[in-house]
Amino acid sequence: MHRLTLGDFELTVISDGTYYLDGGAFFGVVPKTMWEKKAQADEKNRVHVGLNSLVIRTGEKTVLVETGIGNKLPERVARHFSPQCKLLDNMAAAGVSPDEVDVVINTHLHFDHCGWNTIRNTSGNVVPTFPRATYYTQKGEWEHGCLQLERDAVSYMTDNYDPLICSGQMQLLSTPAWTTHQIVPGVCIRVLPGHTRHMQAVMIESQGKKACYISDLIPTTAHLEPTWVMAFDLFPLETIENKKKVYEESLPERWLTVFTHDPQIPWAYVERTAEGKLVARSAE
Repeated sequence: MHRLTLGDFELTVISDGTYYLDGGAFFGVVPKTMWEKKAQADEKNRVHVGLNSLVIRTGEKTVLVETGIGNKLPERVARHFSPQCKLLDNMAAAGVSPDEVDVVINTHLHFDHCGWNTIRNTSGNVVPTFPRATYYTQKGEWEHGCLQLERDAVSYMTDNYDPLICSGQMQLLSTPAWTTHQIVPGVCIRVLPGHTRHMQAVMIESQGKKACYISDLIPTTAHLEPTWVMAFDLFPLETIENKKKVYEESLPERWLTVFTHDPQIPWAYVERTAEGKLVARSAE
């Protein structure tokens, strides 16, 4: 657990543990001789990947950003990724009850970002993990998942979100790219295409201090350089351009950047050295 204050807000990173991804897929066209200096691969060329959710306590609302992989993966898929399914245990250790969560924001609907949205009860029915919460994601993201295209159908598991949409507990937004939409005072979303067409980052501001849950636009501190993008990105050239645009804003404003998939550094201040290199400076 990692916790700090941002203005009047309390921010807590809570982990769902780690899982395995193929190193080549995680770093795309970056040669292994380069990325293995930043991430150690096992004998199967897999790297450990973090699952960092963010709890924002504004004083009036409790907001949860992302819900990790969860515990509903089919057995064959679970064997492949080896998830640890720790989010609820770690939330309890951090003093955060599912019943107190008012808002859940899914940056997109890949299974490793919304898995704990729902759980199976003792009767085997899928029910909300956060019974009082209103869930938010982009309508275009859900519509893309419904297409079940060969390229990324495996990433979309409908039990994570369709029951919430059917019940009205999940709100589908239609936010244009780079437009900011307020969810609660001080917490907004901004659509940043690249990883998917409708992926949204979460912007947080209190007392003039800013943070951003950047999601898979910059999944880890190893992906700071604009051209270091994942093979999973549907629009890699847009990922590169939008990372550059983010830096134009985030560096001079000194955003605290939260990284979804970094197993070691969940958040940091991104800076540019005198030589022009992007580096992550500790937030703690």
